[in-house]
Amino acid sequence: MAKPQVLLLGKIDHATTTWNALSDIADLLEPQSTNRPQFLQECRSGAFNNVAACYRTFASASITGPWDAELIAALPQSLKFCAHNGAGYDQIDVAACTARDPPLKVSNVPVVPDAATADTAVFLILGALRGFNTSLLAAREGKWRGQPTPPPLGHDPEGKVLGILGMGGIGRNMKKKCEALGMKAIYHNRKPLSAEMAGGATYVGFEELLAQSDVLSLNLPLNKNTRHIISTPEFAKMKPGVIIINTARGAVMDENALVQALASGHVASAGLDVYEEEPKIHPGLLENPHVMLLPHMGTWTLETQEKMEEWCIGNIRAGLETGLLKSPVPEQADL
Repeated sequence: MAKPQVLLLGKIDHATTTWNALSDIADLLEPQSTNRPQFLQECRSGAFNNVAACYRTFASASITGPWDAELIAALPQSLKFCAHNGAGYDQIDVAACTARDPPLKVSNVPVVPDAATADTAVFLILGALRGFNTSLLAAREGKWRGQPTPPPLGHDPEGKVLGILGMGGIGRNMKKKCEALGMKAIYHNRKPLSAEMAGGATYVGFEELLAQSDVLSLNLPLNKNTRHIISTPEFAKMKPGVIIINTARGAVMDENALVQALASGHVASAGLDVYEEEPKIHPGLLENPHVMLLPHMGTWTLETQEKMEEWCIGNIRAGLETGLLKSPVPEQADL
């Protein structure tokens, strides 16, 4: 009896031994396509008709485009499992996957990215609070502290209120690290966490979070309900001089509104790792020296990347061997 096939969409950079070991239960396959029209044609040609599972990366969207209704309809009926290598999976239309008969089961990689992404947020918080970016830029131009004009004084983290919008695993990890810096954490989720999970952070309403935060960190997933959850009306409700940190997804915040709030001074500074139109960065952000910019490096460590690949491959093996993914996305938890 022929083995099922597993389609690799993207690259395995670190867990190659674990990936190759899948060949004991499946044949490993890669697409020939280099863009979405070619990939759709390859799907419709029958080239993947024995594919039971696929491994996909965020970067594979350059080949497939988003996993929208059109692409999901073109995928072979043999495909049962999609193992996505990432915590966020906004590129995938999970509802369209679930509506298939039988459903296409989707998994992500929870927990593993938490620490590295939280570390990135802490770096951005400290840099934005202290105003380090202006002097980092000036030093490379040979201007000591921006000579002849010194930079504005920064702020200590001690005593500042850290507002966390979306306190999942990443937000909770970040909270612990920021508390070590003397910050006080408040948070807003759709519903309060248990006392144990909240770990001393105070639950507040959304508008209260906006009004009380000295530093507001965005740590929520991107979906139809969270797109542009932070925009001009929300900035107006924040403290003058607030600092904004985003390590979630770019589109949870309206970048045009952020640029305007920065220009007016109502938002003092920002630290960003994600953007609405990656890899494009809004010109107004590039031009503002009070904005710390990282090119989506939240999980960009050797240890975390390897663990994420291992986890994702483990989802494929679990699906093929047991029919169940070890970390299905929440929308499909009952499938």
